[in-house]
Amino acid sequence: MKITAIDCFGYTLRYAHGEYVMSGNRAATSEIGTLVRVRTDEGAEGWGEITPLGNRYLPTHWAEIRAALHTLAPALLGANPTNISGIHRLMDDVLLGGGYAKSAIDVACWDLLGQESGQPVAVLLGGVLQEDFPLYEAVPLASPEAMAEFVTRREAAGIKRFQLKVGNDPLDDARRTRAVIDAASADTLVVADANGGWNLRAAQVALREMADLPVFIEQPCRETDDCIFVMRHSALPLVLDESILRPVDVFRAKYDAGAVSINIKISRVGGLTQAARMRDLMQDLDMMISMEDTWGGDVVSAAVSHLAASTRPENFQNASFMNDWTDGHVAGYNPRSADGRGAAPTAPGLGITVATEGLEHVFTVS
Repeated sequence: MKITAIDCFGYTLRYAHGEYVMSGNRAATSEIGTLVRVRTDEGAEGWGEITPLGNRYLPTHWAEIRAALHTLAPALLGANPTNISGIHRLMDDVLLGGGYAKSAIDVACWDLLGQESGQPVAVLLGGVLQEDFPLYEAVPLASPEAMAEFVTRREAAGIKRFQLKVGNDPLDDARRTRAVIDAASADTLVVADANGGWNLRAAQVALREMADLPVFIEQPCRETDDCIFVMRHSALPLVLDESILRPVDVFRAKYDAGAVSINIKISRVGGLTQAARMRDLMQDLDMMISMEDTWGGDVVSAAVSHLAASTRPENFQNASFMNDWTDGHVAGYNPRSADGRGAAPTAPGLGITVATEGLEHVFTVS
């Protein structure tokens, strides 16, 4: 099998609940997504997606990603997409960095490998260990009453795990968290996620105010070293996310920061290949694992579903189906959640069929 063409498509994904608000006045009602189709001489095609959450969440944005894809694509023509390590070597020879763009190509190659072998990607990632798994939803930063109402409403739809957006004024954040805990069912898992938005003092105040609550604290400060500093006197369990980029960071998360869980975003670490490696390392270290991506629709949700399905249930915290959060339904709203749980498609590859109607054609390299 050889790559004969790489197509890049664009589309806009609107947030399903109005406005998505995070710390630091970062907010969005929609985001610009990029879909990648890798075509082959055998007629098979694989799909990947990269949709960043604005321009200030992680160090990338949609225009930079498309420029990187345009740079990478010519070097991949004629290569075997099922030789995924070989594809990464080719990409690294062309472009230093660019992991977000490389992620979309990586996922498309896994899609093709699954189709070529007649197996779902979850089987290739180690085997299906969870027929279904719990999903979480993020609660946009708002008033305590609005955030509590969001949780109550989404609990009625079956969601039992929530990630609260905090990271602004620490006293307000504590009130937000307390209101949600009071409104949620006793068996609902709650994570207060600052997205690195607190400085050292604010983080310490927030942790003091939340000390008696049954809540996880996620990424209180931007850097791991600062998270270590502010958590040294807190007994609340720590989750790390944005500062974990490489396998070596996983060791720091456990042994230096004392984190019990890491939230892996596929595009942040460079694709399914690296995400699976880091997932396996976290399992060996007996850590809990959450998995998702920065934003996206059906293609991102399918990739997440296969990684989740092949994860040990005893080490699995939750995943997100971004196609529940957005209207990015380019594959008929598949995979689809049910009662707060997700499952991986069982057809070969990602197991979804993407329709190009209505997508913006950005470029083709062939």
